[in-house]
Amino acid sequence: MDFERAREFVREHHHAVMATVRADGRPALSPIACGIDDAGFVVVSTRETARKVAHVRRDPHVALCVLDDAFYGTWVQVEGQAEVVSLPEAMELLVAYYRSVSGEHPDWEEYRTAMERDQRVLIRIDLDRAGPDVQG
Repeated sequence: MDFERAREFVREHHHAVMATVRADGRPALSPIACGIDDAGFVVVSTRETARKVAHVRRDPHVALCVLDDAFYGTWVQVEGQAEVVSLPEAMELLVAYYRSVSGEHPDWEEYRTAMERDQRVLIRIDLDRAGPDVQG
């Protein structure tokens, strides 16, 4: 599957399971919401204290299985190298993330305050693999 087809799927479907790698090499799976930013990165909002953040900082390779709302319907797996962007640099990226996943927030000042209070970060994933090309 080409990357643009995968990105289009993620733009329309935001539910996913993210796989990161624990220190002992075993996978760690997390249900997440994701989107696509203006640069084509897959983006995920999470807390600075989440284990997936520590995993990504140690080993930046991640995989996501992005699902449609039917769960047993269409899906795509995307993989790539991730980076963690922390506050304050992450704030406007988090605003753009929210817009891409949920639309306009009723109170952006309240949103920004919540992002600081919750120590939110943005994980950006540069795709290097996408699939499947066929359904089994």
